[in-house]
Amino acid sequence: MDEPVETRVGRGQRLIEAVREDLELYGVAELEERVEILQSEIARVNAQIDRKRSGRAAADALFSPPPR
Repeated sequence: MDEPVETRVGRGQRLIEAVREDLELYGVAELEERVEILQSEIARVNAQIDRKRSGRAAADALFSPPPR
């Protein structure tokens, strides 16, 4: 018997699905919880952006020619 094949979810696909979700189905408490989760995710993404910018700046400083 063949085992079911698991499909891979593409990068960002779950986020796209969440954005398209019908919010009419949720109550106020559920929507407030959703906002808290999204705000937490925004903070996490911003922290990652800061880390990447910092790493890039360090690499640029290390590999850039010295100023004349």
